[in-house]
Amino acid sequence: MKLKKGDKVLIIAGKDKGKSGKIAKVIPSADKIVVEGVNVRKKHSRPKKAGQKGQTVQMAMPMNVSNAKLICGKCEKATRVGYKFIEGSKKVRVCKKCGGEI
Repeated sequence: MKLKKGDKVLIIAGKDKGKSGKIAKVIPSADKIVVEGVNVRKKHSRPKKAGQKGQTVQMAMPMNVSNAKLICGKCEKATRVGYKFIEGSKKVRVCKKCGGEI
């Protein structure tokens, strides 16, 4: 998976198309990511103790990684990700548009 936790991404498909946010969680086994403030659903929680009220909590749900595109830190554009080897064995991610390291 080419996206990591903390990366800024642009949503390119779905109901939140055009929004951007930071990746909060990556689920590589299912090819899914959780982006802050995107794909938000309401979850109803039961009261934990007697006398307490139930709540409605808004949660960001996982979405497929193919619906997001990485935003490069240097050129500030949504781009694809490539890899490059530096100093023999160090593998780094690079922006396909500007060629800079991510």
